Amino acid sequence: MDTLSIKIKIGDREYPMKVKAEDEAKIRRAGKLINDKLKRYREEFGLDDRQDLLAMVAFDCMVEAMEANEVSSEDSEQISATLSTINNQLKSIL
Repeated sequence: MDTLSIKIKIGDREYPMKVKAEDEAKIRRAGKLINDKLKRYREEFGLDDRQDLLAMVAFDCMVEAMEANEVSSEDSEQISATLSTINNQLKSIL
């Protein structure tokens, strides 16, 4: 397993991390998305307090994760129902 030592800058701080080589791009993209949200909130709401900005970004990310999870659950339920229907059709044929 190849690991890389990288630094991700979030806000005004750098955070050293050890990540799998195949995860580096994903980790760097996550850092960029966080910084983009920080910038957006700073500009939209005129906030300079880092703790407030980070709290708003954390809240926003959690809402997005919850929404994605709901969609995933709905997809899983639909797939399960479809598989059940197909299974019943196969049973009736056999």
